[in-house]
Amino acid sequence: MTSKGSPAALPREGPDAVGLRVAILAARFNAEVTDRLIEGASRALLARGATDGDIETWRVPGAWELPQAAARAVDAGRFDAVIALGCVIRGETPHFEYVCMEVTLGLGAVARGARIPLAFGVLTTDDLDQALARAGPGPDNKGYEAAMAVVEMVSVFRGLEAD
Repeated sequence: MTSKGSPAALPREGPDAVGLRVAILAARFNAEVTDRLIEGASRALLARGATDGDIETWRVPGAWELPQAAARAVDAGRFDAVIALGCVIRGETPHFEYVCMEVTLGLGAVARGARIPLAFGVLTTDDLDQALARAGPGPDNKGYEAAMAVVEMVSVFRGLEAD
């Protein structure tokens, strides 16, 4: 696992999350992992100046439901960014490939049509150990990384829209 070039490595003087309204959408499936991703995302946003009131966390049944929920969150018009968090662990059947592909394509389609940043924080791993390694307490937590990505992207979007 590499974090070289990761948004989690933003410099201290980088963009902040003060006043950003962020929706965190997280799958309930594999909650042992997704709970840690939520914690990482929240920790990153709070460290960048967001308040608890700026962050709304919504649970969906599984990763499959994330694109639909993300589309609704974007359309709601009350968020500056959306973070989608989930965990799909390979099993013995091709189900893993189908879910991973559709979640990735679905979130990509929502992101391309969105006027706000949408971060992809869905783990696709071979086993639980790999997932837990990516959902640990430090900056290598992929929820933390996804939150730092949306903070940076909000800054980019605002710069692109400035006169």
